[in-house]
Amino acid sequence: MRTITSVQIATTVAKLVVEANYYLPHDVVQALKDAAETEVDKKAKNILYKIIENHKISKKGSLPLCQDTGIAVIFVEIGSDVKIEGDIYRAINRGVEMGYRDGYLRKSVADPLSRENTGTNTPAIIHLSMTSGPNIKISLTTKGAGSENKSALKMMTPADGEEGIVNFVVETVKKAGASACPPYIVGVGIGGNMETCALLAKQSLLRGVGVYSKVKGVAKLESRMLKEINRLGIGPLGFGGNTTALSVMVETRPCHIASLPVAVCIQCHSARHKSTSI
Repeated sequence: MRTITSVQIATTVAKLVVEANYYLPHDVVQALKDAAETEVDKKAKNILYKIIENHKISKKGSLPLCQDTGIAVIFVEIGSDVKIEGDIYRAINRGVEMGYRDGYLRKSVADPLSRENTGTNTPAIIHLSMTSGPNIKISLTTKGAGSENKSALKMMTPADGEEGIVNFVVETVKKAGASACPPYIVGVGIGGNMETCALLAKQSLLRGVGVYSKVKGVAKLESRMLKEINRLGIGPLGFGGNTTALSVMVETRPCHIASLPVAVCIQCHSARHKSTSI
């Protein structure tokens, strides 16, 4: 067994928090560049280049990509050959607190009723799972409220089928309009039950932009939804154009014979995520 300490976990999480907020992932930057090249609307093209310029300024100056530095959502894969010394939940939250403090990032977590700010951007949203091996993999996304507030879940029936799924996803993006800072990355969870389809949608956002599903038939569905979303004409920041979304990523899971849960998790163009292993 390999021992990993709470200090190692906290330090790693703190670094992820800062880097995710300062540096836009390469796959997102490349998708924005590709979109700028193919965008036909001049105003939309200019906005895409401005978004890329914002990334460059943030990277050069070690500055947050956006003022909404989000709530930390963390997926942890724990190897079966790992022994964790200490409380992993406490270590992760300690790391989040350190990252937001030392990175001078806005604290955006508050009590749901009193609205009193916790002052530490904790507690984080933590999902643990087991895997094989001697390592711990930590994947973090800092999710802003602008896009999260436009996400949606619908308990559909099997009779709704693929057409119902596509219509719901496209309609959710249409309702979001410009308010969630397009171009979007759209995560879709299909199947499982009420809570797991939402989790699938959130997890899909960790996949590289433009990387299609390897599940039979799903890649075709992703491509279809992306085309239909971009036909909406919302465009970058809502100024029109054919780049309303950069990617649609679908994750599926078997569900009850009488249900068809579907969740749509909208992510703004500042798609901050980062992974590492200990």
